Formats: sequence, C-alpha cells, structure tokens
Amino acid sequence: MLDTIEKPADLRKLEDSQLRQLSDELRLELIDAVSTTGGHLGAGLGVVELTVALHHVFNTPDDRLIWDVGHQSYPHKILTGRRDKIRTLRQEHGLSGFTKRAESEYDTFGTGHSSTSISAGLGMAVAGEMDGKDRNVVAVIGDGAMSAGMAYEAMNNAGALDARLIVVLNDNDMSIAPPTGAMSAYLARLVSGKTYLTLRETIKQLTAQLPKFFYDKARKTEEYARGFWTGGTLFEELGFYYVGPIDGHNLEHLLPVLRNVRDAGVGPILVHAITRKGKGYAPAEEANDKHHAVSRFDVITGAQAKPTPNAPSYTKVFAQALVEEAKLDEKIVAVTAAMPSGTGLDLFGENFPERLFDVGIAEQHAVTFAAGLACEGYKPFAAIYSTFLQRAYDQVVHDVSIQQLPVRFPIDRAGFVGADGPTHAGSFDVGFLAALPNFVVMAAADEAELKHMVATAAAYDEGPISFRYPRGEGVGVDLPERGEILEIGRGRIVREGTKVALLSFGTRLQECLNAAEELDSCGLSTTVADGRFAKPLDAELINALARDHEVLITVEEGSIGGFGSHVTNHLLNNGLLGSGLKFRTLFTPDTYVEHASPEVMYTSAGLDSEGIVKKVFSLLGKQRIELQDIGA
Repeated sequence: MLDTIEKPADLRKLEDSQLRQLSDELRLELIDAVSTTGGHLGAGLGVVELTVALHHVFNTPDDRLIWDVGHQSYPHKILTGRRDKIRTLRQEHGLSGFTKRAESEYDTFGTGHSSTSISAGLGMAVAGEMDGKDRNVVAVIGDGAMSAGMAYEAMNNAGALDARLIVVLNDNDMSIAPPTGAMSAYLARLVSGKTYLTLRETIKQLTAQLPKFFYDKARKTEEYARGFWTGGTLFEELGFYYVGPIDGHNLEHLLPVLRNVRDAGVGPILVHAITRKGKGYAPAEEANDKHHAVSRFDVITGAQAKPTPNAPSYTKVFAQALVEEAKLDEKIVAVTAAMPSGTGLDLFGENFPERLFDVGIAEQHAVTFAAGLACEGYKPFAAIYSTFLQRAYDQVVHDVSIQQLPVRFPIDRAGFVGADGPTHAGSFDVGFLAALPNFVVMAAADEAELKHMVATAAAYDEGPISFRYPRGEGVGVDLPERGEILEIGRGRIVREGTKVALLSFGTRLQECLNAAEELDSCGLSTTVADGRFAKPLDAELINALARDHEVLITVEEGSIGGFGSHVTNHLLNNGLLGSGLKFRTLFTPDTYVEHASPEVMYTSAGLDSEGIVKKVFSLLGKQRIELQDIGA
C-alpha cells in the first residue's frame, strides 16, 4: 500500500480501515532505511501512526504541520514525496536529518533544536487569521521538548491570544500520564467534540458577563471537573482546551479526536498522545535509549556497525578527567541540559550521583543555575554542546560574565559535526564568548591538552572559563595520569621553523603539523604553534611569530570573528601588519555548511593539510604545480 502513496493527498483517499496496513508498511520502510544510513530511529518509530493520522486528517501542506524535535520526522519525509531519497538521509547531498524548509513545502519550519514549534506555530496561526485564511496549524512537540521554558512561554501567549492552534503533545516516555484505556479514549472523543466545545465556549462567554465572584466560582468549578477526569488542569490554566490522554498508536482513537479538533473552530487545543519510543521494533523497544540515535545496523539482530576506535573520544577523555578532578575536590559539580550521555557526564554521575544535575532541555536555566552554585563557592562545570550553548547566551553574558562568576564551560561538538549538519555545528562559540570581557576561552589541540584544560578550569576561580573540543575520537597521543594546570594566556611552540608560521587553535593542530612536513620537504621551513587561548591571547608568542617569519597563518575550526579575528586585531593595533608580513586567517566558511562527513566538510573548507599548504603557496606567489614538481 505504501507504494501507492507519493504525497499526502494520496493518503487522504484511503479508508480509515486501510491505515493500519499503511502504518505497518511505513514502520518497516523506516527501519530498513535507517539501517542503511544510521540516524535517529526510536523517535520516528514512535510517531508512525500519529504521522499517518495527521496527514490523513489535515490538508497538508495548506494546513501547517511542525515537528518538534525534527528528528521524529522521518516517517513524515517518506509520506511527503521523499521516499525515493530516504536512503540518502544524513548523507552528503542527501536528505537532512531534521525538517528543513528548503527541502520540501511540507517542512513548514526547520526544527533541529527543540521546543520551538509552539512559538512558530502560533506565529503561523496568527498570520493566517490576519490574512483571513481558514487554515489549521498543528505543532507536534515531544521527545523531551516540553521540558524547555520556551514551550510554556508560547502556550501562555497562545492562550492569551485565543489563537486557533493545535498542539499535539507526543508523550513518549510516560512522564506526564499513565497508560490509557477505553474510558480515557471515550472522554477524549467527548471533550474534543464540537458539541462539547461549542457549549463550553458559549458558557465561558456567558459567565464572563457575571459579577467577578460568580465568574471565578464558575470557572474554578469547570476546571476542577475537567481536571478530575482528564488531568489537563496545567494546560487549561495556560488557556488551552485539553484533550486526552489518548493512545497514540491506536488509529481508532486518534482519527476521531483529530477530526474533532480540526473541525472545532476554537483554540488553542492541546491533544495529549501517549506513544512508545521505538514502537514496533524489538531491539529498539528493549534498548535503554530506545535506539534514539543509531549507526548502521542489522535489521534482524539490531546489532550496530560501530568501528573500533583508534583512540578514546574527546568526550570520554573529558569525562574521565573531570571525575579525577572531582575525586580531589568535593566542590566540583556538573550540570547538563538533558545530555548526560552525550556530554559524558553519565560517567560523572556514576561516581558522584549527588553532584550531577540534569536540568532538562533548559540551557538558559542550566547556565543561571550554575551561576547560583558558583555564588555559593561550588565549582560548576556546565557541559553544553556548542550549538546548544547559543540558546543560553544572554544568561552567559548577564548572569555569569558581568558578575565574573567562575562557571566552567566544557563545550563539546566544537567545529563540524558531520551528519547532523548546520543546526548542530559548533561554529560560533569562540566568537560569542571571546567578545565578553575577562572571559577565558581555550581550545584543546588533542586529548592530552583537554586533560590539561579540565585541570586548569578546575583550579581557575577568577571568573568564567571555557574550553572546546570536537566530536569523535582523539589523535592517539599519550595521556598524562592527571592534567597539568596551564598558565592562563600562554600558548606553545610545537615545531620550530624559520620562514612560515602556522598558528593553530584547536584540533586543526595535527593538520598544521602534516602541512609543515610537506612544506619543509619543499624547502619552506615551518613553525607550528598551538595558541591554546583565544582570550587572553599570548601576545608574546604572536609577536615572535610575526616578527620572525615571512608568512603567518592562523587556523581554526570556527567561524569568522573567532581566534583569527582576535589575532588580526592584535597585529593591527601593534603595528605588525605593515612590515612585509604575509598574514592570513583560515576559518570555517561564512555560510551554513550542509551535512557530510566531517572530513569532507573540512576539506571543502580548506582546513585540512592540503588546504593549508595551498594557502601558503598562494601567499608566496607560487603555483601549486611548483610544489608538486619540487616534492616529486
């Protein structure tokens, strides 16, 4: 049956009785596709029936449908004209792992980060009302996204505006309500029906004309009765009509409720659907993480194809180093925003469960919470991915930086992250943190340097400090038993030369060393330095490199406005750029780079050894052909 569906309009021609078979086929297609590409599996498996029901009931794309977080949209992609490309998911030049407006008209809003759907949906709903369009807007929010304050800010605003907005709460971890049965399904159909909603709206308008005392009594009585049966009092207080909870896998429950809320003509409405992450695939259902994110896997066994690492991952090195420091200092605590395993802090939690705080998908709160801990003499490490730290920038500025509180920021996923693409790239943290007064900004060049920076951050108590490191495994250097405390603002010379100087910031250091080998073989003696600090800069090191070399190039895995910009500013202000020095900065392109493997992304950006060598020869006015001839 799936073969007959090219777009949702085809799905809407089916009878309700045919949707069960379609859902089963869609689930099998999803499993097979992700087994070949890897990606987010569990969340998509949990919304198969919900996806089918939504596209069957609503007139997409004229009716707007937003998925939050976007990694639960794989079934949606299959049903909206992209089935033929689903096995390119997260591959170079292939489909995005999230919804993306440029990819399809059915992707009405890009949702790589969580908790944005209700705000965006409200904007669409209000725009539709202003344009006089009879349009439904549906925001499907789940997978923990309701733990962020932004969702409640949007709901509060939607209730105040009395907007025609439908929110489907995809509750896939049983965190809000217990399993539901026939009585709950009956009540959901009853209270979502037009008769009930019209009567309720009429009564609400009539009671609003009563004296305040009687109005308050009437409102509270209605809310109590409704909350007693459905448990929706919280959402009612925010101005929503609450419907549910209902079984999100039972099409006989879903379809009549969705039709009722579609035709209600009032709003906003919240439909509470209980789903099961990993539904219908035994290996996912039995896994602790429900196969949230997977590598390529064997469909029969569920076994994932994970390559044997050559070196420990940076995340693991950070986690182990932090545990070592915490054993020596009971004031060290760790804070995560719903990413204990992603940041490696699950290891910290195993050792110090009372000192790990998971605050949910709430990066703003995480940062200010850490600031409060720092006020009382604790040493908080707020471990947040670079891309997610963007969400808490005001708190970093106002609550940490201005008050010079010693909050430590381990920043994982720095630089390109590969298949997750531009929404998750760690591009901007150096620029936005180094712009802040007295903020120490470090980048680890390898695993050993990362251990040193953990120790340095633990010992530093004069203000905020950050250190960044990439996704994936390290370069395989020997690790010290414990990190050394680095001198703040002091870089290092890794390799001595006389003509060319490569000043690296972060893990591009190895590519600089590879480039230096090739340049040396061509008669260009090359120095390689590790800046270590973007703020404060090592002025003495930079001055020496500029003074003693003909060419100076900075190399970093971050955006314009980062390390290279600060070095440029220093050279200009100290009169070091007018003395014949050939100076350039290498950084990630000033654009949002689409998903591919990290290696391809860095090569395309000219941030591998080949790109560095080419930049040196272009500065010296030589052609690449000369390098090939000399090296032959």
